[in-house]
Amino acid sequence: MPPIYEKPSYEKYDYVLIGGGSGGSASSRRAASYGKKVAVVEATPYLGGTCVNIGCVPKKIMWHAADLHEKMTQHASGYKFTGLGTPKFDWAVFKLQRDAYIRKLNGIYASNFEKEHVEFHQGFGNLTSPNTVEVTLPDNKGKYTLHADKICIATGNQPTVPSDEEIPGASLGIASDDFFDLVEQPKRVVVVGAGYIAVELAGIVNALGSETHLIIRGETVLRTFDPAIQEVLTPWMEKTGMNIHKMSKVVRVEGQKGQTLTVHTNKGEKIEVDVLLWAIGRHANTQGMGLEELGVKLDAKGDVVVDEYQNSSVDGVLAIGDVQGKVLVTPVAIAAGQRLSNRLFGPEKFKNDKLSYEDISTVVFSHPPIGTVGLTEPEARKKYGDDAIKIYKSNFRSLYFSMIDEEHKEPTMYKLVCAGPEERVVGVHIIGQGSDEVMQGFGVAVKMKACKQDLDDTVAIHPTSAEELVTLR
Repeated sequence: MPPIYEKPSYEKYDYVLIGGGSGGSASSRRAASYGKKVAVVEATPYLGGTCVNIGCVPKKIMWHAADLHEKMTQHASGYKFTGLGTPKFDWAVFKLQRDAYIRKLNGIYASNFEKEHVEFHQGFGNLTSPNTVEVTLPDNKGKYTLHADKICIATGNQPTVPSDEEIPGASLGIASDDFFDLVEQPKRVVVVGAGYIAVELAGIVNALGSETHLIIRGETVLRTFDPAIQEVLTPWMEKTGMNIHKMSKVVRVEGQKGQTLTVHTNKGEKIEVDVLLWAIGRHANTQGMGLEELGVKLDAKGDVVVDEYQNSSVDGVLAIGDVQGKVLVTPVAIAAGQRLSNRLFGPEKFKNDKLSYEDISTVVFSHPPIGTVGLTEPEARKKYGDDAIKIYKSNFRSLYFSMIDEEHKEPTMYKLVCAGPEERVVGVHIIGQGSDEVMQGFGVAVKMKACKQDLDDTVAIHPTSAEELVTLR
């Protein structure tokens, strides 16, 4: 195992980062590649942050398991596979296997640090000046100070959970991060929230056969997404057996942890479940770091306020990733971190390097998956005016489902939002099998400011779902 440092190796570092997640790791390694003295302070023993340990990676693995379960139980018979019996998912054994893979990734992160001469200091980091980070060792075994020319805050965020004062019994539930600690598959689950984390986790347990309830405040899930996405996904989730409680809020939770819980809603419903999971949002990990005392400006949500170059309000203190509240996805943290190190430590050609936060593609691993980039239709109409917007949309089912029973045929919807007389593609919103993979290429097209004619001039790949985007009329 590569070394974990417990004291400074240098009188002064070029760059110290607090947080060893995706952004901190990427930025530190890029800085080290320019020959700089770099240290990363991480509170946990495991590098990789939320994404590797309790986010994107284990989530996608669980999504694959859920997707495979659907294929075996609902699709295989349509393709005339017989003798499969009733597949049973062994959650407990699979968890051990999944966790082992995550530990392997942690080891890769640590090995990369060692190879590229990035020091890993395990402990809680807080700023005592614009150029010093105090590191408190685990279990309060001691403290020491790292001095640096530049300090970067890359501590990410954490789930928001209501207090028992706000909702009596709320603490009987678990946060979305705790989902991956569940040793056994819960038979009955309530997920609270309508965002992508709620949709993904509810979709996983539902597809694996758990009785699943989703409590949302509005009429649809994913309310910040294009309306066409909401209108396709919400009824399909209900069709797959998920119980969506619309226009609802949790008002009280009764029971004991580890036993049956009774979740009460504002509509008088009583839902008995084994697990209550809160997925109502996240907030920045900025508590106890000495930021406000130092004059680092935070917004009302606790996010570090930064300019376009990731500079905070204090000279020499920077922030990247979820902690600065803009586009909360792993690749953004990585890209911002790498560009920041290019600007700070790289050659002259990178002196103005920065990340553009426009037209960033993202996906939701729902069932079926979603891909989206650019403006939603309402956003485009607000920006350019109704008369300047042209919508191209198609609803269909992919060829894969032609052999499958009608009740299990997943919907697909592809939509282009175009603006101006040149019909520049300012938004792409797709849902359906394979949309997560399709999105990456069309994200490039939007970033390059492609117009509808550019898509029309592209010869289709047949038979695919993706060809629909270059044949829309």
